[in-house]
Amino acid sequence: MPPPQPSHRADHAPSPSVLPDQVLVARSADGDHESYAELMRRHTPRMLALATRMLGDRPAAEDDVQEACLTAWRRLPDFRGDAGFGTWMYRIVTNRCLNTLRARRSEIPLEDTAEPASHDPATSPERAAESHASARDLQAALATLTPQQRACWVLRELHGLSYDEIADAVGIGEPAVRGRIFRARRQLTEAMAPWR
Repeated sequence: MPPPQPSHRADHAPSPSVLPDQVLVARSADGDHESYAELMRRHTPRMLALATRMLGDRPAAEDDVQEACLTAWRRLPDFRGDAGFGTWMYRIVTNRCLNTLRARRSEIPLEDTAEPASHDPATSPERAAESHASARDLQAALATLTPQQRACWVLRELHGLSYDEIADAVGIGEPAVRGRIFRARRQLTEAMAPWR
């Protein structure tokens, strides 16, 4: 019996890297691992940035994003497409991070969350120290926010999501999102007043 011949369709199929998310989601839901890998290549960097900012801890953020990717894979057949795949991933990662924050029930140590100093040789040591101190103070101020306030603020100010997208990601109404962001901004403004 001769070996099976390759399908002509497969020879002309576009690479997953050029396909829109909707097509990749449909293929992934049918079990196409390559399409799902492309979705993760596209969305994981933003999800990791979100988790790191929410948790203030890169290793914990990596763990939560990895778990979120596995959760998304298992739930793909339930994905309705009401929102974009990226928004759906924001929701999964945000919920995972909120659960991690609730489980901690303690403050994040500041020494674990300090931003790296600039490696720009033109930057003076004084400027680098000032930048490091302001980043440390911002991280400390973020740690005083409630987990939902922090999630809403990070999604709005650092990831640029709309209020509707944040409401979907966090699982609350738009008025509640606006209220949490307002309170977070007020609290952060007060905390960062010495740096203005």
